[in-house]
Amino acid sequence: MANILVVEDEKSMQEIIVEYMRRGGHTCFTADDGMDALMVLKDHPMDLMILDIMMPHLDGFSVCKMAREISSLPIIMLTAKSNEDDKLKGYDLGADDYMTKPFSPKVLLAKANALLRRLSVLPADTVNTTNSVCGGAISILPSAHKVFLEGQEITLTHKEYELLYFLMSNPGQVFNREQLLNRIWGYDFEGTTRTVDTHIKTLRQKLGGEGRHIVTLIRSGYKFEVTA
Repeated sequence: MANILVVEDEKSMQEIIVEYMRRGGHTCFTADDGMDALMVLKDHPMDLMILDIMMPHLDGFSVCKMAREISSLPIIMLTAKSNEDDKLKGYDLGADDYMTKPFSPKVLLAKANALLRRLSVLPADTVNTTNSVCGGAISILPSAHKVFLEGQEITLTHKEYELLYFLMSNPGQVFNREQLLNRIWGYDFEGTTRTVDTHIKTLRQKLGGEGRHIVTLIRSGYKFEVTA
């Protein structure tokens, strides 16, 4: 099963989360603040991080941003606020999912398992390059969960990868924000369609610039097409 880092300064909440993750068969590492979390990430490979926003020394937003510089692991952020802008900030920094306190530990475990299932890949020596998905300068090896731009591997977050893979698998087809939200984040997602726009923005930046391959159709949605 997975190695999960639980970053939560409230001990009672930390213990509850760890208990449910362990019930799901996962191994848990814990951190009481942001600085400790980054130290754990540097010393131990993690499959997923559950990250509280409000913490001493270094808040969850800062940890998320710094973690993205060293890892593409899925990140679920926990917040006591339901403010939409806070959630969008988290997604902009690379978070994959959100849960607002109070929440059900069972639902948190289900979300963690869903992210981990989607992330599972075959060993590198079993990769079959004939199953790649290509479009212009971009190619994806689904079996290895890798993306290449002009032959160079690029790092995407889990949701960025899923979004790109879905659009490239349906070239030329237009999807509105609601369709993309339901397909990539699921019907139980705690957020708005602005989340899609945020991820499209960061994805475009990593793919080489505004409007390249991922095309915006005003009042309609997005599509993938090979551009000159």
